[in-house]
Amino acid sequence: MPTPGIAVRRLLSATAAATLLLSAGAGDAKVVKKRKFLPEPPKGETETIVRLQILLDEKRFGPGKIDGAIGQFTRKAVAHYNVLFGLEHDNYYQVITQSEAEVAELYTSYTVAERDFDFVADVPYEPEDQEKVDYLAYRSIQEFVAERFHTDEKFLAKINPDLDWSEAAAGTVIKVPNVTPFKIEEVETNKSFGRDEVLSKRLVIVDTSQKLVAIWDGDTLVATFPVTPGREKFIHRGRWTMRNMITTPEFRWDKSMLDTGERSDTYYQLPAGPNSPVGIFWAGLSKAGIGMHGTALPHTIGRSRSAGCIRLANWDAVRLASLVRPGATVEMR
Repeated sequence: MPTPGIAVRRLLSATAAATLLLSAGAGDAKVVKKRKFLPEPPKGETETIVRLQILLDEKRFGPGKIDGAIGQFTRKAVAHYNVLFGLEHDNYYQVITQSEAEVAELYTSYTVAERDFDFVADVPYEPEDQEKVDYLAYRSIQEFVAERFHTDEKFLAKINPDLDWSEAAAGTVIKVPNVTPFKIEEVETNKSFGRDEVLSKRLVIVDTSQKLVAIWDGDTLVATFPVTPGREKFIHRGRWTMRNMITTPEFRWDKSMLDTGERSDTYYQLPAGPNSPVGIFWAGLSKAGIGMHGTALPHTIGRSRSAGCIRLANWDAVRLASLVRPGATVEMR
């Protein structure tokens, strides 16, 4: 396992509210080169922003939800993607020109299928009631489609102004961002992932202050995703080992554990599903009870605080198995 280099941080700007996560595995960050420069697109250039968000998402530099707005996670994704090209953190030339070349269509259409409703149900909100159901499904077809295409219900409504979501049924055609969809029907039940000759040697850095996870292969940055870290008093900084990975985990909801970090004898065993507090994927660490996992609330990533784990949007969490495996080092900062 290569020894991580010194963390190199650069403040983007007073408004960007982000820093670079440049801890290369075995060497230094690439030298910043002066090249053609394009500034951050202005607020009104929604199409440009959606296009570059799609590009970043496809390249595994998660911009957060695709919504046509430049927020902290889109800025951070651009900054980290620029590391691959030795560019200044705030230079949008690469992502704009590349997205124009590679993302021909901003939107595509999705036709609701009858089987989609297998994943939609009237799901209660309280854990004592959730324990009584078999599956923590989506609560609406709008929520299902939003997560499938890495966006939120608000943006879906904006780009489908004439759609009555209460009337959406099999055959309804919906305009969606042209991103590789997260297909929950392809997530196998209780599938575990073992060690891998390459992926188990990678380094995962969780920056709890910047709310980002970065995955390094030696001195090459291969992916970054937005996260919600645990509350400050529950953050377990240090170096851990990724111990296990599994899809569709159940969740032991224990108020004492969530509030104090101590288990109690009073808890609810919640079933699996996209609206589980741990989403549809769990990667456990060598620190007992701590892991990286999905979430029921992707639109809150980076804003709300979990009890001690690291939360990702389900569409990002499910990609972890293709990027890193048990045995990898996880550095919590």
